[in-house]
Amino acid sequence: MAQLFKPSANNYARTSIVLGGLTPVLIGLSLAAFSRSPLNTKVGTAKNQPVPFSHTHHAWELGIDCRYCHTAVEKSSYAGLPATETCMSCHSQIWTNSPLLEPVRQSYETGTPIQWNLVNKTPEFVYFNHSIHVARGINCNNCHGPVQNMPITAKGKSFQMQWCLKCHRAPEKYLYKDETKPNQTPRQQVFDLYWKMQAKEELTPRENGILAGEEQETGDAKEIEKGKKLVNQYGVKVQQLADCWVCHR
Repeated sequence: MAQLFKPSANNYARTSIVLGGLTPVLIGLSLAAFSRSPLNTKVGTAKNQPVPFSHTHHAWELGIDCRYCHTAVEKSSYAGLPATETCMSCHSQIWTNSPLLEPVRQSYETGTPIQWNLVNKTPEFVYFNHSIHVARGINCNNCHGPVQNMPITAKGKSFQMQWCLKCHRAPEKYLYKDETKPNQTPRQQVFDLYWKMQAKEELTPRENGILAGEEQETGDAKEIEKGKKLVNQYGVKVQQLADCWVCHR
């Protein structure tokens, strides 16, 4: 009987077996890479809003404290969005005829809240508490990126579980205290850093990194030792931080 397949068919067979095994792996890796890419997480992508609000103008150029608009950030799980009355406390006096602020004026006249498009939103199955993090000295920019440099607000971090767990599993690498102000509370430190920037005081490399929204995990042994002391001082329960129930309730 004549030979049906040439000897080279063996090479094709081996290649097809290898590709058959690698294809699911490559597809899985591609999907994982896509799920972590800005295309999916929307990190750095500004959202259109009814009013083009600029954090750069309000927080940096005018020096308005975060808590003026986000009134609940120190005492609630939700940071809060400003009521129209908050906007009009200034804009009833300045830029009163600006076309860009027409939605604000309409909201104030009709009593209908402005429908802001949320830039940062956790899934329904995730519990996050702003006040707990602020009370431990975790700066806004650690999670939200360099907000003071955003003319239109964009998502600063991915907020994927792996990213959150990096801090929850080793908080000593992230906790930081301004040693020039030993009596300053962690909560004060969060907001005073912006005033320190406004006053053009000398900032440490760590503080510059925080304001730039850079990753704050430190590998420096001295910094980690300081972080461990802060963990004890602030009463952070490290063992419980990585438990599922902390965020999934």
